Amino acid sequence: MDQGLIDRINFLARKSRAEGLTQEERQEQQRLRRQYIDAYKKGLVLALEDLARQTQKAGPKGPVS
Repeated sequence: MDQGLIDRINFLARKSRAEGLTQEERQEQQRLRRQYIDAYKKGLVLALEDLARQTQKAGPKGPVS
């Protein structure tokens, strides 16, 4: 995940609480949040798929030594 994306999301969140956002900034904030959520979901799905593959390889009694 790009640190610049997270930094911008955090900046807009702080600005929103402090002074409010323009319409353009609100739209940008929504778009960036959606990108962050989509990337997080993708990473989670990949991790779960990898875990499922490892579990299948290990068999019902656990990992093979």
